[in-house]
Amino acid sequence: MTQMTPKLGFAICNALSDPEHRCYRPPDWPPPPDWIVSEDVDGTPVSLWSDALWDFSTLAGRPFKLDFAGGKTKKHASAIGAENQNILRLLATWLIWGRRGVKSWHYLKQCFGFVRRVVALCDRAGILASDLSRFPAVLGELSNAIPHANDRKLLLIILDRLLRAECYLGFSLVDHDGLTFLSKVFASDGTHATEQTAYIPPRIWTYHVVRLRECLDDFLQHKSQIEGCYDFCLNAYARNFGSLSAAFARSATLKHRLPFRPPPKGNGPVGTGCQYFGPFLHTTRKFGIDGLFRKWVWASGEATASIKSFSAYLTLVQYAGIAYLMTFTLQRKEEAASLRSDCLLWDRDPVLGALPIIRGETTKTDPDTDARWPTSPSVEVAIKALTSIARMRIRCAEANPLHKCSEYDKANPYLYQAVYEPWSGSPSRSKPYATRSPLPAYALVVQRFPLLFDLDVLKITEDDLAYARMFSPNLSKRGKFERALPWPLSFHQLRRTGAINMFASGLLSDSSIQVILKHITLQQTRYYGKNYSRAGLNADYQDLTSTARFEVIAKHIEALVGDRYVSPIGKDRKMEIVTSLVSSKDFSMLVEASRKGEVSFRETRLGGCVKKGHCEYGGVESISRCSGGDGEKPCRDALFDKAKRFSAEHQLESVQHRLEHTQPDSPRATALRFEANGLRSFLDVVLD
Repeated sequence: MTQMTPKLGFAICNALSDPEHRCYRPPDWPPPPDWIVSEDVDGTPVSLWSDALWDFSTLAGRPFKLDFAGGKTKKHASAIGAENQNILRLLATWLIWGRRGVKSWHYLKQCFGFVRRVVALCDRAGILASDLSRFPAVLGELSNAIPHANDRKLLLIILDRLLRAECYLGFSLVDHDGLTFLSKVFASDGTHATEQTAYIPPRIWTYHVVRLRECLDDFLQHKSQIEGCYDFCLNAYARNFGSLSAAFARSATLKHRLPFRPPPKGNGPVGTGCQYFGPFLHTTRKFGIDGLFRKWVWASGEATASIKSFSAYLTLVQYAGIAYLMTFTLQRKEEAASLRSDCLLWDRDPVLGALPIIRGETTKTDPDTDARWPTSPSVEVAIKALTSIARMRIRCAEANPLHKCSEYDKANPYLYQAVYEPWSGSPSRSKPYATRSPLPAYALVVQRFPLLFDLDVLKITEDDLAYARMFSPNLSKRGKFERALPWPLSFHQLRRTGAINMFASGLLSDSSIQVILKHITLQQTRYYGKNYSRAGLNADYQDLTSTARFEVIAKHIEALVGDRYVSPIGKDRKMEIVTSLVSSKDFSMLVEASRKGEVSFRETRLGGCVKKGHCEYGGVESISRCSGGDGEKPCRDALFDKAKRFSAEHQLESVQHRLEHTQPDSPRATALRFEANGLRSFLDVVLD
């Protein structure tokens, strides 16, 4: 088949937005072997197109490699021969740079993993992957290679996308008949869908939250002593090695200069001008934090009281802070781990007061570099603790030239940091700051820090199992969820548990929960809340919260009669809305009409929305469509609240500041300009 020249471009959100960058698109199709597919932070080539390994760690901000060859160890990906490697490279190129290219690193990892399994299966069978459709017996073996139903659905979507690119690729991995055959094979073997993430029973969830908060509170109560001890330790290393930078380079070879040890005896080498402070335990006592370390990290007593336990304690508090944030924001672990120290915003509402908002990046199903998560005021405790540790650790990262910290990193560090201290010996000491260490599984955190939770308290009771099975009926089939075993915590459980609790409360609409979870479709959100009605909330409580919800709607609608709300379309549209919603209804009638869905009012960042049913624009994360910031007319269902003027002015100032530090022609800059235009339009209307 004749190959055509496609229009190519890098599509992963917030990773590479400059079309003139040499990695942005291949110079030709198929790409030349020496085309540079990735660089490091200095622009030095890291991977060429013909390489057996593509390293995107700098762009991804975490270790991220695509391995085409494999076979290095038994645990590694299966080995693939040279010809099939080349086919896999073409397929990967299309996934990344082709039409409708993947928009997140997470999705790329999934897509590449599935396609690689198909190509590896072909290689083991001794055929070219481009000929797979001619060998139905090999194609049928994919039912063993891809055992889970949800994975199979995704594989069929990927294969269909690659089939549509046949005219560009010059071949099809699986043709139309092959896809039909494969669909029948998947449907006929009786494989069930993957069971959903477990719901954490209330008793265990409450203990988990209380314990995390206790860890954070303990840190903040000793914050000044901890920061003072950290300064003391860094200065001790800098003094003995000549500078902090020298300590990173030479601490492994000049061990006689290590400050937290007894002075060398006899004829041992003694560094000129070195000071020695004895075992680190003495220093913790000096600063009054030995009891703190004994409570949280010295599981084996004072025998583990080396200076490395200082790094361990700071890391524990980081994990506790991130888990606490995830509990009250429902963020994915990648989203929480990418937050920076300025992530907490306070929206000033004249009625409700200060409302906390977490600002960050989401890149999975609904990519957004400036996403928002409404949250609980209690997260401020976690932010304060995490920011303190981030400020301490960025000093070490800045002093080590291997980390190549930018000025922005120094001014606004990540809340989740790798271990950078000169005494740590951590592999992360040699990585660029932009290459982020992934957040480990929660179970590994619990295992590494046995003093964080009491495993006896986490042991599953019959009541716990009964409650959890209401939301995951096949829970006991997994083996880990058995009576008298500790509950196996995972970060994703925090997300699903929170989603079910929100659904069950009746206080939030499905679309509001969708915004919080950052789902691209409402179906995804409802899947998360599956079986939520089994939460079995007290009937009186349900009635109380439901009534309160409709009373709030009614009060907002009642307030429309006054001058507080204005329509961006004009006075006539405001009167039209008021007449249709209020008419002669008294308050009790409004409450009943709200309950029946006959009238609607949703609060937005600029005021309110009277649209019935779901609104795809929301008015929470972005208000550009509501107010006409995108160049179109303002929404007819939008109402502007004059009381939100000062909040809007504050938001506009924040958006303009971020716009100044954003690449001018990037998608993010466009979105920020729309947002700024929308806020200006709002202010023009309410100040008129």
